[in-house]
Amino acid sequence: MDNVKVKEKADIETILFDDDRSSLIIIDQTQLPNETKYLHLTSQLQIWEAIYELKVRGAPAIGIAAAYGTYLGVKFSAADDYDSFYDEFIKVKKYLASARPTAVNLFWALDRMESCVKKNKEKAIAEIKQALLNEADGIKAEDIWVCKSIGEYGLTLIKPNDGILTHCNAGRLATAKYGTALAPIYLGHESGYNFKVFVDETRPLLQGARLTAYELNEAGIDVTLICDNMAATVMKNDWVQAIFVGCDRVAANGDAANKIGTSAIAILAESYGIPFYICAPTSTIDMNCGTGKDIQIEERMPEEVTEKWYAKRMAPVGIKVFNPAFDVTDARFITAIITEYGIARPPFKKSLREIFACKKTD
Repeated sequence: MDNVKVKEKADIETILFDDDRSSLIIIDQTQLPNETKYLHLTSQLQIWEAIYELKVRGAPAIGIAAAYGTYLGVKFSAADDYDSFYDEFIKVKKYLASARPTAVNLFWALDRMESCVKKNKEKAIAEIKQALLNEADGIKAEDIWVCKSIGEYGLTLIKPNDGILTHCNAGRLATAKYGTALAPIYLGHESGYNFKVFVDETRPLLQGARLTAYELNEAGIDVTLICDNMAATVMKNDWVQAIFVGCDRVAANGDAANKIGTSAIAILAESYGIPFYICAPTSTIDMNCGTGKDIQIEERMPEEVTEKWYAKRMAPVGIKVFNPAFDVTDARFITAIITEYGIARPPFKKSLREIFACKKTD
């Protein structure tokens, strides 16, 4: 990897930025676990495709990529007045926003970058560009703090030797560092908690099998991969004491959108009396979204179900396929929502407002 030191696998950074080369550097997560390949993205098309094709994925990581993407999109702007520069910025913002409709972090980061432009309206264009770079750096640095804080709160809910189940990937590969749902596991591992982690494979894109199992195994954590339809069995066997998952958007009432299959895990957890925790940076909590019914769910290509990962097609040609990328877990199945400012419990309409009140006074 040119001019950038590759870290040990257990401490890989998902997103790096090389301003000298005007390059957003990401791990191509579609190549994991077989190859750790870094991509150097220099154009808006490349960044858009990386977000859409899940080369970079996970709500926080998508937001960070979008922040750097907007900066790169206007870095070489020849505009010599604010209005012209702002028009160019908005075109870049709208283009990147079209990559993924569900993850609120994408829009949160893009809106934050737009606010940065507006806040620096009276400055020279070169100064606005520098402010955008500083803002993107700040978004990444804040994500590291957010994830560590979520991990610290989450760790108070579990004890040494617990069995933990997780779905999809909400770890280091989905964020700048630590992860959200995996942050309590990493922090506990550092303190010798000896967790036993069960990872759903997460059909159809296998983020659990390819990514979560990969990063936890590289970190030396006791991890067991299971098919999605085996979750009930490990719960019934009393092997799981807590479930931690990430999310892409939380509504004001506590409904949470996460990778398809999450809601089924939550329903099983209630049946077996196992606490089900959503790990959510406040940037993923959309207080303008009333309930989960208001969350737009992305539907993806049928080939992800019928052909991807198989040497030969595994379904009849022409068969109808329903392939939503996410589902919404009803708030009534969620034990608590863990944020960087504390743990929200039902009723979520009240507790989430209190979380944001804490954020405002920070």
